[in-house]
Amino acid sequence: NYRPELCENVSRKKKMSEEFEANTMDSLIDMPFATVDIQDDCGITDEPQINLKRSQENEWVKSDQVKKRKKKRKDYQPNYFLSIPITNKEIIKGIKILQNAIIQQDERLAKAMVSDGSFHITLLVMQLLNEDEVNIGIDALLELKPFIEELLQGKHLTLPFQGIGTFGNQVGFVKLAEGDHVNSLLEIAETANRTFQEKGILVGESRSFKPHLTFMKLSKSLWLRKNGVKKIDPDLYEKFISHRFGEEILYRIDLCSMLKKKQSNGYYHCESSIVIGKKPIGIRDLINEALHRETMGLKSKVKQIKELLLKPETQAKIRRELFEGRLINNSNSANDVDFSTTLT
Repeated sequence: NYRPELCENVSRKKKMSEEFEANTMDSLIDMPFATVDIQDDCGITDEPQINLKRSQENEWVKSDQVKKRKKKRKDYQPNYFLSIPITNKEIIKGIKILQNAIIQQDERLAKAMVSDGSFHITLLVMQLLNEDEVNIGIDALLELKPFIEELLQGKHLTLPFQGIGTFGNQVGFVKLAEGDHVNSLLEIAETANRTFQEKGILVGESRSFKPHLTFMKLSKSLWLRKNGVKKIDPDLYEKFISHRFGEEILYRIDLCSMLKKKQSNGYYHCESSIVIGKKPIGIRDLINEALHRETMGLKSKVKQIKELLLKPETQAKIRRELFEGRLINNSNSANDVDFSTTLT
């Protein structure tokens, strides 16, 4: 028998399911990684076909393994990542020019732009659920350093950026130019993946790694979708399609939080870092480094003085000396009066 109310319920549930799926996709795209395979990281995997000729026992084992894997992946929601920060001012300036050029054509897209302090390459994403796991992640990062330095053999890894690309016209990024450096970076990513997995940390799939530098993403603002901005029009960045933005030398890798409050400069909250090799130093860098050391030295001395002044024994000594000084002054005043009196 035809029951219209049942059809309405099914239709309503289907619509709610579609809305939930869209919202889930939005939240994933909004993460600082856009290349992670969504199916893998959410546990939405196709269950493998089981050979009907296999024994019932093998089918049970296989089914149990699939269920465990799906459950593990279903609970997986990355909240930390390894970041290569972009510090080259030439690259940052070029991206800001690109962003402004896009905004001039469509002011609404200002809401989609990534702040210059956040520019980075995501090397690996992972899930760290508590402080203990964060500490394990820090240990894994520190263990990664000698592997990378052995791989590079004392040489600098230069990362040149050229051209523009998108992920589904939803995320805009500056491309990493082709070359041997891509293979080196992929090898570093695979080493990081292996190192963190060996520590028992749940990480993203290394095969989905595609190095990129995100400069805009529509999911940053729901307002955009509500106002009809559903994709990034390629015409907006046409003039930059083969633009050379500059080169970044791999110097630092950070373990960053996706969820904790960002730093004052716009960069992500950083739990720990490793330095790879030595950063090329120019005259300005030397001056800045000298000023930084001088400032840090002064800050340290001021801190020591404050701590000393806050100690009870120091405060008691100051009060005692002030009191004794007051007594001496009073005594001297009295003597002065007596002396003048005798003179008269």
